[in-house]
Amino acid sequence: MPLVDPGRRAHYADFYDGPPGDAPLALVHGNCQAGSLRVLLDGSPTFPYRAVRMPPVHELTADDLPALYALLPRTALLVSQPVRDGYRDLPLGTAELAAGLPRGAQVLRWPVIRYAGLHPYTVIVRHPSDMSAVPPGVPYHDLRTLALAAGVGRAVPPGPAALRDAAAMSIDELGRRERTTTDVGVSDVLAGLGVEAAHTLNHPGNPVLVTLARRVQGAAGVPVDAADPGRVLLGGVRAPLEAPVLDALGLAASPRPHWLVDGHPVDDADVRTAQLAWYATHAAWVEAGLRRHAGRMALLGFEV
Repeated sequence: MPLVDPGRRAHYADFYDGPPGDAPLALVHGNCQAGSLRVLLDGSPTFPYRAVRMPPVHELTADDLPALYALLPRTALLVSQPVRDGYRDLPLGTAELAAGLPRGAQVLRWPVIRYAGLHPYTVIVRHPSDMSAVPPGVPYHDLRTLALAAGVGRAVPPGPAALRDAAAMSIDELGRRERTTTDVGVSDVLAGLGVEAAHTLNHPGNPVLVTLARRVQGAAGVPVDAADPGRVLLGGVRAPLEAPVLDALGLAASPRPHWLVDGHPVDDADVRTAQLAWYATHAAWVEAGLRRHAGRMALLGFEV
């Protein structure tokens, strides 16, 4: 077995060493949302599989492949976000892992959950020159900051109808991906959960994750009893909540002008200043963001 950082090895002991005993396994494969889904499935008193704690897909390396592929013959249930074949030049795709499962194993695909209704200006931007690069302050981009960096104007801020349309656009896009690439989804519950739907664009709240876990259980044919674990699963970073957005969506929650990072307030103006400086030396991310999110920018009144 290749050398692995001792702390990482201890945290993912079952992944690297194989769980003791001969109980059938469940692997939950994907990004940070996968870890939370695993917690909920493993916390179910009737879940018939041992859900293995494993690194998120973007942290897996070639050195991890022997451990990962050694688990597949014992795996009865693979629960995976749609991961393309050859992800990061490694055989980590959903179909590639499924090919190593024993006869009769189940494969259930679930979506990468992104909901922008509460945070319509927040986006994720990738550039092929460095797919892991994120701006300083918080690992998200803001369309208003991108527009400033590019010199793109905006006549007036969006009205309530445009903000509602932006939320609907986000739900519709998730629903489209659910229908075409997954077996279970959650897009239908987002609008009804208010500020509990998401902490950030890609960090859904506990009610969304519990719904997802219960739908996975139902699709797998096991008892549907996933429950809230009594702690916030993906709340380490929380985006600001802006009054115009809350008003447009008819939500009675209190606005929050700052970010929360590990419980500590981070001024949104400070984030914008740091990111503008970053864009001065990372112009490719500005161009990629404007191109990728042109539709939402137009809806929100930017001159694109």
